Amino acid sequence: MAGITGKDTVLTNYARQLETLDAPKGRSLTQDAMRRLVRNKAAVVSIFVVAAIVLIAFIGPYFLPWGYSQVDWSGIRKPPNFDTGHFLGTDQNGRDMAARVLQGTQMSLIVALVATVVSVTIGVIYGAVAGYFGGRVDAIMMRIVDIMYALPYILFVIILMVMFGRNPVLLFVGIGAIEWLTMARIVRGQTLSLKEKEFVEAARAGGAKPWTIITRHIVPNLTGPVVIYATLTIPEIIIAESFLSYLGLGVQEPQTSLGTLISAGAPVAEVLPWLLLGPAAVLITLLLCLTYIGDGLRDALDPKDR
Repeated sequence: MAGITGKDTVLTNYARQLETLDAPKGRSLTQDAMRRLVRNKAAVVSIFVVAAIVLIAFIGPYFLPWGYSQVDWSGIRKPPNFDTGHFLGTDQNGRDMAARVLQGTQMSLIVALVATVVSVTIGVIYGAVAGYFGGRVDAIMMRIVDIMYALPYILFVIILMVMFGRNPVLLFVGIGAIEWLTMARIVRGQTLSLKEKEFVEAARAGGAKPWTIITRHIVPNLTGPVVIYATLTIPEIIIAESFLSYLGLGVQEPQTSLGTLISAGAPVAEVLPWLLLGPAAVLITLLLCLTYIGDGLRDALDPKDR
């Protein structure tokens, strides 16, 4: 009887091993999100396009025969010509447009990334604190957000420029200091939901301090919404920087940005179309691809779509 029982035990264990081998391995949330993102062809193509633009913008100038501020006195207002090395032509001052477009792309990307980091950092901290403490603290903090929403960011940036001069760093701060408002609202709404979860209640019962709960338990669970909104914020900041540069409030000479180049090329587009087509094409491509990437990340990371 014991032998039969032992044999049955061996067969049972062997069957369990076969079931384990045949059963599909479970995917983590990250793997599931990556699978969803890869299935979004538009987002995948956009990622490669943006990566190519970034790579060309930061490495390409080293392979061009002309610098972005270098003047070719014999090639002023010339159309694209591969023999002279002016692949996108020259501007009114004889400067190579290919080099200036790459330099402008660099500046626009740097402004977008720095301002996004500023807005995400401020918005996450502000929104998490307001949502966690709630009550009067939440009411006061969100009324401040409402007041700042009523102030046009153009006026805020103009005041900064007038008081401290036209400094690119102030441009980063000015744009980032306004874009965090929406992030704060999103994080606050998510925090109001997360603070009622069991793991937060367990941490609170274990004696964890509020700041520890916010940084270790709430903020890490906000990664999905924060990444999604940060990706969608980058094109908004690029548009804001281009608009400010178009008005003459953004990046100043000898530096340049896509908005500055478009501002310079728009008045002479009928006579010198290459001055507008190059930077406009790069700007439109960046905005479209970043929007597709943001939509792809939203579909991949949104828990409601799983």
